Amino acid sequence: MKINIGSKNKAKIDALKEILKEYPDLSDAEVIFKDVDTGVSDQPKSLEETIDGAMKRATNCFKDCDFSVGLESGLMKVPETKTGYMDTTACAIYDGKNFHLGLSSCFEYPPKVVKYILENNKNVSEAFLDLGLTENSKLGADNGAIGILTKERLDRKEYTKQAIRTALIHLENKDLY
Repeated sequence: MKINIGSKNKAKIDALKEILKEYPDLSDAEVIFKDVDTGVSDQPKSLEETIDGAMKRATNCFKDCDFSVGLESGLMKVPETKTGYMDTTACAIYDGKNFHLGLSSCFEYPPKVVKYILENNKNVSEAFLDLGLTENSKLGADNGAIGILTKERLDRKEYTKQAIRTALIHLENKDLY
């Protein structure tokens, strides 16, 4: 079995490889990563745009494989939060006909980060770097902002695994979907 992932981001690739080991039907899959166009902004600012980015990543890397995977993190509006936004990761698994979607848990960035992103059209990694919250210019491929904010209790790879695991619900329970 061959599974393509529409990303060269190490955290996303490692998350997928580790998750697949937990599923007997997928554990021997060969994972091929491909750099693809998402068709969305560098920093998605709605749930719709985030899911669209994940689906486009999966669609754009579906070639000579059994499944393709698209992962996209982005902001979404959430009422009653301090900033009006939370971050989530969307996973789209594509089988050539259907998408199987999943989301991670959500969390809120500090108000100054969200304000900076929205006012300067920057992504989260750039905002954290520009605001002095990290010196890591590759934050999104490393432990991520979630790693900083949780004091490494939850890192980008584990956060991404949540989205993959919830998308795999469809494949593991085909009779229900």
